[in-house]
Amino acid sequence: MTTESVQALLEDIRLVSEQNYEIVEAVRALVKETFETTSEEVKYGGILFTSGVQFGGVFSYKAHVFVEFGSGSKITDTFGFLEGAGKGRRHVKLMSVAQIKDKKLAQYLSLALQASKQDDS
Repeated sequence: MTTESVQALLEDIRLVSEQNYEIVEAVRALVKETFETTSEEVKYGGILFTSGVQFGGVFSYKAHVFVEFGSGSKITDTFGFLEGAGKGRRHVKLMSVAQIKDKKLAQYLSLALQASKQDDS
């Protein structure tokens, strides 16, 4: 990860949407407080998160932010907020900072890391 590329992407997001910038920054803060060690890298137009294994990322679009999980199909979705029907990926769609808590993102992050570790073993 280069801090400069993450910062450059954040600046671009902020130019397009202050609200999405705030959501992305809140997601990044939650990831950092949820996991002891994490790293970030810019890839595929978003910020990918790794904690031993790559487990997800945050992507800003015009009207919303997705927090995507590469092994999301392996997550048992007891909360009902995961979207997507692809072979592996699932995402949580966020339209405000408040939805981070409302949509149980902290729990999904932990489940996503567990699912990714299963794939890695």
